[in-house]
Parts: sequence; structure tokens; C-alpha cells
Amino acid sequence: MTLQQLRYIVAIDDYRHFGKAAEACGLTQSTLSLMVKKLEEELDVRLFDRDAHPVAPTAIGRKVIDQAKVALYNVEQIAEMTRSEKEILTGPLKIALISTVAPVLVPGLFKYIGENYPSISLQTEEMLSDTIKNKLRKAEVDMGIMSGPVRDTDLLEIPLYHERFLAYVSPTNPAFAQENIRMETILEHPVWIIRDGLRQLDPSELKPGEISYDRFFEGGRVGILIQVVNDNGGITIIPETHSGLVLYSQQNCLRPIVDPVPGRTISLVIRADYIHEAKLNAVAEAVKRIIPGNMLESLLRKNALSL
Repeated sequence: MTLQQLRYIVAIDDYRHFGKAAEACGLTQSTLSLMVKKLEEELDVRLFDRDAHPVAPTAIGRKVIDQAKVALYNVEQIAEMTRSEKEILTGPLKIALISTVAPVLVPGLFKYIGENYPSISLQTEEMLSDTIKNKLRKAEVDMGIMSGPVRDTDLLEIPLYHERFLAYVSPTNPAFAQENIRMETILEHPVWIIRDGLRQLDPSELKPGEISYDRFFEGGRVGILIQVVNDNGGITIIPETHSGLVLYSQQNCLRPIVDPVPGRTISLVIRADYIHEAKLNAVAEAVKRIIPGNMLESLLRKNALSL
């Protein structure tokens, strides 16, 4: 078994086509097929169902390919250790973000990385929290930015910043007349959420202390909730960092939530064996320029991150 063979089966999984995978690997299709066949003979398993259209891994093939991705990632980690600091700040950097963080961070990430580390090829994608963790475990992304705590022993979590949740209240709602929205007031009204589809959360479904990120908008865009309130009335909950994305004419609909003040911590999440300290700090520096200093976690404000 060779590293090259592992790269070949990962390529076939990516392209789901022997011809396209061969072209991407710089081989003829016959050579690629022969190399994969030799690996299958060595392992005494069938890795791909060649009769499927498109080509698909077998059940055992799926497990082998997932492990191959991790093995190739670890090999690249070894190579990175031998490079200079300057050389480390090159190449692809894949970051997965939850949808309620992406609008806040992605524009600034591209600006900072592009201006300061032009040799880094930044790629970002929005994903659900569980998908981000799964992609990190499989070494399919380099970093994740999501709401903590992550609670996964395979991953390392670095808190970046903490933000409050704010109420966005329709002018037609009685609560609009209040300067602050008490938690008990939130519990008295149906609240618009995006979780398993857009709907109104009945007060009976919510208890004090249950206003959390995933309770309200896991997998949804905050802008949709705001527009729904504008068109239909009612209340929704948005993260504090999104207040700057609200139109000036709608800023008067925002209210602090008090007694208690709900919030969330946004964390940078990496594999426990991640070694690219320089890239980690490049992303951390970008976040420090995007997020107000009073919201940053103390570790991020004071020091460079160290692995």
C-alpha cells in the first residue's frame, strides 16, 4: 500500500468517475484502474462498485477512504513541520462556519488574509455544527468556526468571542414599547425561529434559560427571521454581531434581553493533532480586527495562540 494509492482512491471518491479522477491525478484511466485493483487485491476487499453510475464506494470502501483522508492529512502535517514559517503561510486553508457566523466573519476573513497572506488560498463554506465536526474528524476541512461548547475529545476548541442575543421586535407587538425585553416577556409571546423549518415557537415549548443558538437558528439565516418579523409581526432572537447588519431604518426594532441575558460563545475548532500554528494565528488576528474588543475572549486579546 502506498500513499499514492490512497490519493487515487480519494480522488475517485471525489469525482465519482475513474476517467475524471485519472485526469486529476495526471494518469491514464487504465493506470489508475490498475493501481486501485492492486490495492484491492492487497486488502482483499472491493473498494468501489464499478457497476454503479456514478461510481460509488462499497461499504468497506467508504471506511477505507475516510481513513485514507486522515492518513494523508497526517502525512501533510509531517511535511509542514519541516517548512519555514514563511512557507507555512501558503497553500489552501479550508474553513467551515455555521450560517449565523458566516455573514459576520467571511468578508473580513477574505480581506485580512488577502491583504496580509496572499499566498494562502482561503476557502470557506457554511455548514451545520454536526457537519463541521464530522468534516474536521475526517480532515476534510482545516478549521471550523461554530457555537461552543463543542464537547468532542477528538477536537480542540479555542473560544474567540462571546455575544449576547438581542430581541428583534415588530412595531405592532406590545413589547415594542419596552426599552428592554425581560425574559419573562419573551416567554409570553410566540417567537419566530429557524430550526427544522421556519415556524413560530409556542411559549409552552420554551423555558427560562433555553434561549440558545441551536434552539433558534441552527441552519438558518438571521436575515430571514428579520424579514419574517417585518412582514408578519411578532418577535425573533438574533446574535449581537448581526445588529450591525440590520438596516438603519430597522435598528429601532432591536431590544436588549435582560433577567437573564442570553448569549453564546463562538469558538475556533481544529483537530487535536493540528499543527499549523501560524495559520491558526492568522485567522485569530483576522477575527480580532472584525469583532469589537470588548466581545473577544481574554486569551485572544492578550496572546498569540500556541499549540
